[in-house]
Formats: sequence, C-alpha cells, structure tokens
Amino acid sequence: RVPRALFLLAMAAGSALITLGSLAYFDFQELPPFVIEKLPVRFEALWLMSLRVHVAAAALAFPLCIALMTRALQRRATLHRWLGRIAGGVILLALVPSGTVLAFDAKGGSFVTAGFLLSGALVFGFMAKGIRDARRRDLVRHRHAMRHVFAQMSVAVSSRALLYVFDAAGMSPDIAYVVALWGPVLGSAAAAEWFSSSTSIAQPFTRIGNVFGKVARSLGARSLARPLARLGR
Repeated sequence: RVPRALFLLAMAAGSALITLGSLAYFDFQELPPFVIEKLPVRFEALWLMSLRVHVAAAALAFPLCIALMTRALQRRATLHRWLGRIAGGVILLALVPSGTVLAFDAKGGSFVTAGFLLSGALVFGFMAKGIRDARRRDLVRHRHAMRHVFAQMSVAVSSRALLYVFDAAGMSPDIAYVVALWGPVLGSAAAAEWFSSSTSIAQPFTRIGNVFGKVARSLGARSLARPLARLGR
C-alpha cells in the first residue's frame, strides 16, 4: 500500500505542477514563450485552440483518474461511477482529440509524433473498452482497461521528469525527446499488463505484445503487427 500511495501522490504533485505551469496558455492578451517557440505551425488557430482544450481537459481528467485509482473511492460505487463517467467523457471527447492535433507538431519529429499517437490510441481504446466492461459489470476487465488508461496518463509526468534529468545530464535534445517519450509509453503499458497478471512472469509480456499488435493492425501497419505480437513469445 505504501508504494501505491507514494506513486499516486507523486502523480498528483506532477499533475498540479503541470497545470500551474500551463496557466499562461490561457492568457489571451500575450502568447507564452512555449507557443511563440512553436510558431509558425500549420493551422495555427486550430493548434492554439487544441492546446488550450488539451491543457484544460488534462487538468480535470488526470486528477480524477488519480482519485478513481484510490481504494477509498473504489469502495464508493455510486461516486466512483459518476466521476468515472465525467473522466471518460473528458478523455474521449476532449483530451485525446486535442492531443492528436498537437502530436503532429510535437518536438522531436515524426518518431515522437508516432509515440504520442500510440499513447493516445491506447488511452482512447482502453477507455472505450473500460466503459463497455463497466456497463457489462465485468469489473475484472474494467480494472485491466483502466490500469492502461491511467498508465498512459501518467506518461505526462514521467516523461517531463525524464526530460529534466536528461537536460541536466547534457543529453542531446533530439535523443532526449525520443527516449523520454517512448520509454514511459512502452514502460507504462508493460507495467499495466504486469500488475494485471497474477499467473506467471511470462504472461504480461505476451499480453503487451498482443496489445501493440492490435494497435499496429488498427493503424494499418500490417508489417509491424507480426513482430509486435511476437514480443512476448
């Protein structure tokens, strides 16, 4: 329980710091340095609107996800259900769509864009699945799906923490952006499978391989589907 509580507290602190650092995006009189650095971008008005929607959605959805992962809230079924509906609606209708728009102008190039798109696809897919499982009263599968959603939401904190470490170590920004994104995305997905497995050590790796194989097939990358599916074999 102690590691779980410390992890949730770390995520809550990280979420609060990210939100505080993002308040400048809502200054409609003066653009913050981050936005000026990104300009010019394609479809500037859409990009700026997506940035503000994404920040606002994350500021609401991530703390809700953290709260929903606590034992205290999981014991209160009615409150858990309604807060889950709010979080699910915000994630599916605002967070993932706006994040998809922002991904195409992400720092680090196309490989980083692919990482953001993969993370967004995992969040969207597992959130939709988790809602369906909850409606069917299949709480085991619902819990598994929500672990994946929370794991990918936590990438926002872990990725930024890695960027600070890499910057202090003097790592090249081009390499740092790739490692700081793909490491947490893949690591969080593997961790979600690991903690959902209670039968064997090998099973989580097989299941995470199947997850990435399904994502690759859904994106039409058939050439990637087989090696990803074989990851756990």
